[in-house]
Amino acid sequence: MLPVIAYNILQSIELIANVSKLLADKAIAGFTVREDNLQKTLAKNPILVTALNPIIGYAKAAEIAKAAYKQGRPIIDVAAEMTDIDRAELEKLLEPGHLTQGGIGH
Repeated sequence: MLPVIAYNILQSIELIANVSKLLADKAIAGFTVREDNLQKTLAKNPILVTALNPIIGYAKAAEIAKAAYKQGRPIIDVAAEMTDIDRAELEKLLEPGHLTQGGIGH
């Protein structure tokens, strides 16, 4: 019984390995990133507003996120209108690269 189970596991591993290679070669290898589309989408992502929580509070940040989502606008544009933070500071605070590295870009 155990040799049959081991054989089936090895067959499954081989099948998954082959399918993964085919997926990579036939589908993923042809992917291209549209940088312009990526930046537009990222600018509208409501998660960015969490960087403002320590400065303006959760309630105000949530209000900005909801307004930006409802209006289909970038977070930074709505935050500039709804807060007293100047645009240059908002650009630092909402810089996705800094946020992915564990901190606010002051």
